[in-house]
Amino acid sequence: MKLTQLTQAWQEQWQAKKFQEPTAIQQQAYEPLKQGEHILGVSPTGTGKTIAYVLPLLERLEPKEGNQLLVLLPTQELAIQVTDVIREWIGAVDCSVQPLIGQANIKRQIEKLKDKPEVLVGTPGRVYELVQQKKIKAHLLKTVVLDEVDQLIAHSELNAAQNILKRLQQQTQLVGISATGQTVEAGFKELVRRDFRLIDVTNEQAEQAADVLHGYIRTPLRKRGSVLKSLAHVDGMRAIVFFNEVQDMGSVSDKLTYDGVANVSLASDQNKFERQRAIQAFHEKKVPFLLTTDLGARGLDFQEVDYVIHYDVPYGVESYVHRSGRTGRMNREGNVLTLLSDHQMKDLKNVSQRPSADLHEVFLYGGKLSLTEPTKLTDSAKIKPKKDKKDSKAKKTPAKNKKKKAKKK
Repeated sequence: MKLTQLTQAWQEQWQAKKFQEPTAIQQQAYEPLKQGEHILGVSPTGTGKTIAYVLPLLERLEPKEGNQLLVLLPTQELAIQVTDVIREWIGAVDCSVQPLIGQANIKRQIEKLKDKPEVLVGTPGRVYELVQQKKIKAHLLKTVVLDEVDQLIAHSELNAAQNILKRLQQQTQLVGISATGQTVEAGFKELVRRDFRLIDVTNEQAEQAADVLHGYIRTPLRKRGSVLKSLAHVDGMRAIVFFNEVQDMGSVSDKLTYDGVANVSLASDQNKFERQRAIQAFHEKKVPFLLTTDLGARGLDFQEVDYVIHYDVPYGVESYVHRSGRTGRMNREGNVLTLLSDHQMKDLKNVSQRPSADLHEVFLYGGKLSLTEPTKLTDSAKIKPKKDKKDSKAKKTPAKNKKKKAKKK
């Protein structure tokens, strides 16, 4: 995709959003999707994968011709988020979009389906329920997108997704979107049972990767709550804090609230309205911390999140990648901080898949973050210079501090 290929309205909207040049996945997926090819698109988190498939597929729509495009996602939050993205762009093609998620009023959804929206976005369980009731005619769909397909394959609603695909015509375009190519290709092939083009831009995107610092703060488990409280007072702090266990998240959230630190949480046992309130509060920058588990690691797209904090060392590589991908999105700067005990350093190296030179110890003191140990500080060495990308041994500085240094100069 080149910007000149977009309509004038879309070009103006792209510029109004201050987007830069299209990312690798946006460039390489555009024409194949527009031409109706089956594809599996793979690109790291934060590289604009939603826009990569939304724009070319919206161009394929025929206004007033009924349901044509279905986007399936593993969670309600992602379905709502993708619906919002589509609504921002769909006006230019004179079409409409309808979200179809569980826990929402199904009778109201059925009423809205009578308006024959061209685009449907939903979770597999609710969509399949509507297909069974013949409120959605799956055989008339022209394109089906399986977004976060690796999570869909591992999700409890996989059977519903499979049953929807069985009702499609052979010529229906199938699109898979994922951030993890090596682990999803075989599963996607088994799910769709069709030949498809793999567009994996992981390596190309790595060359365009945002300037994201991956660091760690040494702290025993019993003191992590106190460290988190101190981090809340770092200038400009706005972070998604990830936990391995929902019980730990709940107790830390309560302790932070008791200590006067505003925070919201996303958990699997919350209802739809509790989740929406939490997302809205963080989106509107009313709280510095959004606490969650891997529930919030996929697809949630908040602007200007400068920090991701791993309260625990993630259990696996995929968790680290997807969690960390919530910062440094669309070539912004970002910081990933892991709280760990001394004996967990090896675990962090394993899950981050990064050499020691790319993992930086970060020190917290006086409400500030630094790569220099407090006992070794001099007035002229409080903040390290920005890392030269050619020098893999040079230490990086948290993005926020780098900006401050630039101002001082």
